[in-house]
Amino acid sequence: MKFLALLITAALSIAPAFADDSSPVGLWKNIDDVSGKPKALIRITDTNGVLQGKIEQLFRAPSEDQNPKCEKCEDARKNQPVIGLVIMTGLKKDGDEYNGGEILDPDNGKVYRSKMHLTDGGKKLSVRGYIGVPMLGRSQVWVRQE
Repeated sequence: MKFLALLITAALSIAPAFADDSSPVGLWKNIDDVSGKPKALIRITDTNGVLQGKIEQLFRAPSEDQNPKCEKCEDARKNQPVIGLVIMTGLKKDGDEYNGGEILDPDNGKVYRSKMHLTDGGKKLSVRGYIGVPMLGRSQVWVRQE
């Protein structure tokens, strides 16, 4: 009986490790494609099949503003705190990809068309922002945090 209780306890303790890796919904650490350093934690949510991403935390040097505003944004997000900012909208599943959405770069205030797909068994997310066609853009790899 003790063995069964131990087995059940062990199974319950590892259950969170079996998150739905077939979906991008969850918390992600984005890695800057230029510096290779982590920039932020972004939470992706799904509402009726449409994905949205919001910044939850920034990784900034102690000398940098810890609560910056999106000063270069040109829409309703102008001068809004970057933490809590919705930067990704409108992505829908299309085969193995999610596309048809937009992504904001809070550093320059520009909004790009966006697409993404899961890699490494759902542990990583390849996110591409582009103008016009996907060839004209840049990609980042995000790492699943939960």
